[in-house]
Amino acid sequence: MQLCANGARGSADGAVVPLSPEAVADSAAEAVAAGATDVHVHPKTPCGRDTLSPRVLSATLEAVRARLPARVPVGVTTGAWAEPDPAARVARIRSWTVLPDHASVNWHEPGAEETAAALLGRGVAVEAGVWSGTDGADRFLRSPLAPKVLRVLAEVTDTDPATARGSARALLTGLGTAHGRPVLLHGEDGGAWPVLRL
Repeated sequence: MQLCANGARGSADGAVVPLSPEAVADSAAEAVAAGATDVHVHPKTPCGRDTLSPRVLSATLEAVRARLPARVPVGVTTGAWAEPDPAARVARIRSWTVLPDHASVNWHEPGAEETAAALLGRGVAVEAGVWSGTDGADRFLRSPLAPKVLRVLAEVTDTDPATARGSARALLTGLGTAHGRPVLLHGEDGGAWPVLRL
């Protein structure tokens, strides 16, 4: 079970969304105490925006790791919303002074291959984010890096409880054997529980 402490949510989504390194660390510690075995976080600027800044990423990772057993891996996002320019995203990754155990790369986004290669080159495991409703599955399956990823995050973006399960099945069918990599199924909002009941 992987905790996603805050995702792309910010302060507008409610006061309980953990934004600061300390709040993210508190959330991670609670989730691990309840049984989570892996943590995925979105480091945030003070105004709540996702960032790949080495300063913010370092503070977040250090705060989270200080609260968790060493056996619990901690990962981060590399989503394009945190750094839209693919070359700048790679430059940010190369500037990190504290490294996560793994980082997600959304395969439908421009620069996914380069982002994944930069992470692997730094010794950071890659979670391949493959979103429903995108060409991410096709791009991932054609990628020479696909067999090297830690796992596939099959992300069902359909939030309608009535259709999310069908979207999940279609996504999993499109992934096939996923190059033999483990698949972690994600649901969102109203579609989360129907997807997780598959």
